[in-house]
Amino acid sequence: MASGRGLSGMGIHRKRGGGSRLPIVLVIFFSVLAPLIFFVGRGLYTSASIDQNDIPSGSSKQNVHWRERLALQYIKSLLSKDVIDVIAASTVDLGPLSLDSLRKSNMSASWKFDGAETSVENNATSEPNQKAVRIEKEAPKGKGDNILADGRSQLVDTPAKQFRRQLRERRREKRAADLVQQDDEAIVKLENAAIERSKSVDSAVLGKYSIWRKENENDNSDSTVRLMRDQMIMARVYLSIAKMKNKPDLQQELQSRLKESQRALGDTAADADLHHSVPEKIKLMGQVLSKAREQLYDCKLVTGKLRAMLQTADEQVRSLKKQSTFLSQLAAKTIPNGIHCMSMRLTIEYYLLPPEKRKFPGSENLENPNLYHYALFSDNVLAASVVVNSTIMNAKDSSKHVFHLVTDKLNFGAMNMWFLLNPPGKAAIHVENVDEFKWLNSSYCPVLRQLESASMKEYYFKADHPTTLSSGASNLKYRNPKYLSMLNHLRFYLPQVYPKLNKILFLDDDIVVQKDLTRLWSVDLQGKVNGAVETCGESFHRFDKYLNFTNPHIARNFDPNACGWAYGMNMFDLKEWKKKDITGIYHKWQNMNEDRTLWKLGTLPPGLITFYNLTHPLEKSWHVLGLGYNPSVDRSEIENAAVVHYNGNMKPWLELAMTKYRSYWTKYIKYDHPYLRNCNLNE
Repeated sequence: MASGRGLSGMGIHRKRGGGSRLPIVLVIFFSVLAPLIFFVGRGLYTSASIDQNDIPSGSSKQNVHWRERLALQYIKSLLSKDVIDVIAASTVDLGPLSLDSLRKSNMSASWKFDGAETSVENNATSEPNQKAVRIEKEAPKGKGDNILADGRSQLVDTPAKQFRRQLRERRREKRAADLVQQDDEAIVKLENAAIERSKSVDSAVLGKYSIWRKENENDNSDSTVRLMRDQMIMARVYLSIAKMKNKPDLQQELQSRLKESQRALGDTAADADLHHSVPEKIKLMGQVLSKAREQLYDCKLVTGKLRAMLQTADEQVRSLKKQSTFLSQLAAKTIPNGIHCMSMRLTIEYYLLPPEKRKFPGSENLENPNLYHYALFSDNVLAASVVVNSTIMNAKDSSKHVFHLVTDKLNFGAMNMWFLLNPPGKAAIHVENVDEFKWLNSSYCPVLRQLESASMKEYYFKADHPTTLSSGASNLKYRNPKYLSMLNHLRFYLPQVYPKLNKILFLDDDIVVQKDLTRLWSVDLQGKVNGAVETCGESFHRFDKYLNFTNPHIARNFDPNACGWAYGMNMFDLKEWKKKDITGIYHKWQNMNEDRTLWKLGTLPPGLITFYNLTHPLEKSWHVLGLGYNPSVDRSEIENAAVVHYNGNMKPWLELAMTKYRSYWTKYIKYDHPYLRNCNLNE
């Protein structure tokens, strides 16, 4: 038993001895090898410091070499070659690993080494007050420049590292400058895009409301007016609910306060115009609304009432828009009383003249192809006079100009009488009556035949047709009487009206001439028939805006993106017109459009079709449009234009004309003329 216990005890001691070997090995490693590695690092660093400071010391060098060899022998036996290479590479890039290197690195100010002293002996010989070197911006100036003021040495980057750092900084600065420039370019592009979009806005409503108006600069402006309107809306809601829930007392009180607020507010739009008693009425209304909220508030009911009121208001807005469209078209169709009065007076005076005094001088020039001929078709005496006067006043030699006026029989006498009383300088003038053109009949002219058809009469004149104020049709502008007048379609028969002329300049009666136009006769049309200014922009005024491209005839023959052009000032080559049979082309397409499926009524769509690929574009400065609908036409463009055109509903002779453009037209009218004074035509 004793021997067994002894054996077992010996086994136990063996196990204990074997188990204790690992801690002993670790203790030996940390007590022997770790200090060796530490001293090797210090020795390498010391040698580097000695080399940098050029302090010769033979004994210290020998000690360093001895330590290195001893350390390398131990390290090579413990570490692999790859690990040694990594350590060597780190030593090259960052310097030897040592406590000194940690002390001298850029550590946080919160780190503090107690009792730390410089380990390199040659640092004691350096000047204690030497300044630190700014490595990122300055190159090393000397071997002692790398010593800090506190006596500790700091490694200086090599010139290659400094160059790379400076290169990176320059790249960052260049990148930042590029980004700033890109931002500036993007802002400019956005501003230009906004300007272009503003030009394409429906200009019919521009000027009526703008967020830049003075009363809209302050978000709280006229807050009292808005508060009263909000109170009135809620009062109507609760009034309806009170009636529904049989609350007669509250209903009567709400109705009374609502009437008071309505009377106090009236048509007022600004706080400054409100009566001094308004604050008291607002207070009383607020009390009633609070009472109604306590008794009647039901989220679902209130929401339903507000939604119903919103729908009703939306319907009213649509109805008012239709009324506005109808009335604006009606205003554009009418002739002001003053102009009608003048026309009637002139007609009476004309027919009181003996026949021999009704003739104009210069009739021998009417068919002279070497002069400058103008065609003007109008039933407005005052408008025609402005066109003729502005042309003559800006002409270099008025004796070479000939005006061919055509009007209807109602205004024939007035037109003749006006120009007999007010001859256009030395220019020749001739007035004709369109109803006396016997060749212009329904058998020859498709438009006349269509205007006499039952469908066209129904379209224009049927009593129950939806053209009332409350249910105006979307195409009201096409129901204009000018489309029934042959004066509007006579432009397609210029060679028939003036068979002996070679070129003629067609002018609308809503234009003003501002420069001499004789240079237009020398413009080379390059074999085209029509010389006109194009009107297409980014996407508007192209063929697809005027023609029905769902129709196969249109889709097959025309480009939807083709650029449109403007009537109003057009140079027509009548020789080329006859060669290409322009009137025949017009007749062909007009016959195909008898049911109005190719285009709506008017003369521009058939003009675009008839002169397709036969129009020569003129410079835009010859003809500036938009003064009858666009309040944002550039003033410099107007001033530099040869002709300005009041196309649109806001004609300069109407009260709804835009004031800012009216002066270009009125300066060619003598308002002190007896006929104008007697008919109350004032500037």
